[in-house]
Amino acid sequence: MKRTVALGADHAGVVLKNELAERTHQAFDVEIVDAGAHVCDPADDYPDFVFAVAQEVVTGRAERGILICGSGVGACVAANKVPGIRAGLCHDTYSARQGVEHDDMNVLCLGARVVGSELAWELISTFLNARFTGEERHRRRLDKVLAIERKALQGVGEPERKP
Repeated sequence: MKRTVALGADHAGVVLKNELAERTHQAFDVEIVDAGAHVCDPADDYPDFVFAVAQEVVTGRAERGILICGSGVGACVAANKVPGIRAGLCHDTYSARQGVEHDDMNVLCLGARVVGSELAWELISTFLNARFTGEERHRRRLDKVLAIERKALQGVGEPERKP
């Protein structure tokens, strides 16, 4: 079965996303799910595209996701709100590789105003080529992260709400 990668970007990242989508498809022989945006419209907000990509990943329709916004920060914050997503903002290949190998990162976030197209391509290539090692120490740490997620979903540790 062919691998699938979901791509999404807001108005600030749409040009970079569009440039890299076909390149990724060709180089990795993967199916691309383009979650938008498709044009540069300031009304295209990153949370909308983040959720679409996250849904592709958590349902298993896509193996990995790539999100692009202006800085990458907003997309990363929003993506990590979705249970099952482990998103990382990467500006260097070490983090893109190590995030997958050690932390089982499944969504790469990029800042279109931070990285150029060639660095973005290197980051995507590194991210897609990396595999989770499954080493005991990495598995142990990932299990602890997943426990935090479960507790948060159960409402443990929520701040008190004042009337």
